[in-house]
Amino acid sequence: MLNSKNFKKKTFDERFQEALTQIPLYTDEWTNFNASDPGITILESLTAFETLQADMIDQVSAPILQNLLRLVGFSSRKGRCARLLLAAENVSEPVYLPANQQFRIGDLCFETNRLTLLNTGRLTGVYGKRDGVFYDYSYLCEKEIPVPGFVFGEYPKVADSVYFCASTLPEPGEELILYINVADRYNRNDFPEKGRNTFAEMKWECYTDQGFVEVPVRDYSNCFLMSGEIRIRMPQEQAALCPDLKEPAYVIRATLTRADYDVRPKLVEVQGFLFEVWQKKTLSVCSTFHKPSNVRLFSDLAEEGYVHVYAREEKGASYRRYEYATRPDIQGRYYDLTREGYGMQIYSFDKKRHGYAPEKVKNAIRIVVYTEEMMRSYSLGKVMGYDNQKLKLPVKHVVADSFSIVAKRLDENGEAIYDFVRPEREEDGNLYYHLYENEGTISIEDAGAFIGAELYIAGCAITNGPEGNIRSGSTFTTEHVPSGIRFSNPGAGSGGCFRERIADVRKRFLDDLFTPYTAVTADDYEKIVKHTPQLCIHKVKANMDEEYNRVRIAVKPGTDEERPCLSDTYRKIIEQELEHRRLLTTRIEIISPVYEPVDVRGTIYVKPVYKNCKEQIEQVIREQIDYLHSDRNFGDILRFNEVFHAIEDLECVEFVYALSLQPKHSNQAKLKETDIYPAFNCLLYPGTIVLEIDIHVK
Repeated sequence: MLNSKNFKKKTFDERFQEALTQIPLYTDEWTNFNASDPGITILESLTAFETLQADMIDQVSAPILQNLLRLVGFSSRKGRCARLLLAAENVSEPVYLPANQQFRIGDLCFETNRLTLLNTGRLTGVYGKRDGVFYDYSYLCEKEIPVPGFVFGEYPKVADSVYFCASTLPEPGEELILYINVADRYNRNDFPEKGRNTFAEMKWECYTDQGFVEVPVRDYSNCFLMSGEIRIRMPQEQAALCPDLKEPAYVIRATLTRADYDVRPKLVEVQGFLFEVWQKKTLSVCSTFHKPSNVRLFSDLAEEGYVHVYAREEKGASYRRYEYATRPDIQGRYYDLTREGYGMQIYSFDKKRHGYAPEKVKNAIRIVVYTEEMMRSYSLGKVMGYDNQKLKLPVKHVVADSFSIVAKRLDENGEAIYDFVRPEREEDGNLYYHLYENEGTISIEDAGAFIGAELYIAGCAITNGPEGNIRSGSTFTTEHVPSGIRFSNPGAGSGGCFRERIADVRKRFLDDLFTPYTAVTADDYEKIVKHTPQLCIHKVKANMDEEYNRVRIAVKPGTDEERPCLSDTYRKIIEQELEHRRLLTTRIEIISPVYEPVDVRGTIYVKPVYKNCKEQIEQVIREQIDYLHSDRNFGDILRFNEVFHAIEDLECVEFVYALSLQPKHSNQAKLKETDIYPAFNCLLYPGTIVLEIDIHVK
């Protein structure tokens, strides 16, 4: 049913004609088959009903399709907000950013998730240390100077280190985020989320009063092999100035403990003291507090003034709504409010003065803050109690993790009580509903004890999904921060997507059916090798040797060498990747590439107006012969006529008088007539080119 078609499906006319032919088998008295006969009219109606039933059988509803896909292990992927790291420049004094602080670029909005401190720290230098000698790479900290540097030198080895110097470091236990931009010279496959880095390992340390102390690190650059962030947790010891450098500075040091690099790390830029933002626009947020005596809300949205406060007066009970106390002696459920600067609000409750106050219980207080936009449309309607009641939200593309509703009911005394409910939370008597974030609706599956309750949005944020995966180097604007501070992202946004539609899940399921998990054909082997995790694979060619039941695979790695051989490390990783995918009786042989130069000799007549075109002709010849930097693969035949016509098609060439192609070594490539046939694992490249250029005179 997930991928089936009814090829025996009959049309209405086919079914009707079949029914007419069956009539004589049942009665010989029915002889009027004209359309005016009442029996024919009844037969047409029954045939139409049968046709409609057959059509309905072929139609699979979305819920049924979703359950079928779940049975085979495919569920809709959740929507996610794009994530960015921002760098702040020109910070002269510490600045606190509240939760939901907005940063804008065009129509996109990015927000902080939590209270964030911008301190005055900055990277002051980057130094490489090899054999006791320091090398200055501080220009990597300057965005205006895109000069790459081999921070571990031309030949990285164990004990080589890189010093990241800073004007200050975060407090003990806090986190420092760096971002490393690496020159993307080769297409490296992603590293597995879990598993050892095959090529290198590092030890990270921070200089303190006790000397260098090892610190825990999450390195998403995989030892500088890929662009990515590095999250460093400061040690409990206080950081101190390191005297090893000419100018003492606070230092984070990375030292190689294993260095088997296939590609030398080439850094383009290093930025530090970054913080996280997510691509979303919060329209309302629900904050929870456990202690009534310490309710401090620091939120950018709170300045708009649309705040609802709810509190629990008994353990496990529903919430009661509290209002702002307009005078000190007012009686009832009220709170007092104190403001401390922009976005900072302190809520206090005094039972002696007002008569009511929350108890010290779990989730004692919830504060819901709305924007003006959401405040105008936050009411969703009543729970009617019938199955799958749908309620429309005022927005679409909702961030699922941010969403919650508050349900208002009346207790036995007729007083309003409130409960906060998140999507798909199964509890006895609870309101159970589904959120369809893309469409902006909720569907109530089980009303429980909430029939007749009024529903309001409590928490809600919207996202632009994949639009948030913006490129690096963008500049952001924000409000309520000191003038002169600039914000930019050193890395591209990632992770932004909407919740996967059922049609897309079905397509992913069908694509998965044709993904070669078990290698059978040559194309299967080439795809698997090409996408081997961690490796840089430039060219692959598989050859099926049916006589010996063997698969021979030629592999050219993408490394710093012009004509690289296949290392033992690469060979081992590829063999491990293929071992659990090959057919049981099939033998696999991984072959290193060989390279064969091709010599060219020729006499070419050019047009009189083109006198200095020899280099242009040689360049065209090199492009035709060069298998290393083109799409030509192992064993591809070099056709003489293709080279000949490529030269002849040049504007400067009148005609080609003589041309010959000759492989330098006959054991790697054979000359047959005028074409060159390389060996199975051979790649051609230009050898000696000798051209005689004459001017054609008519």
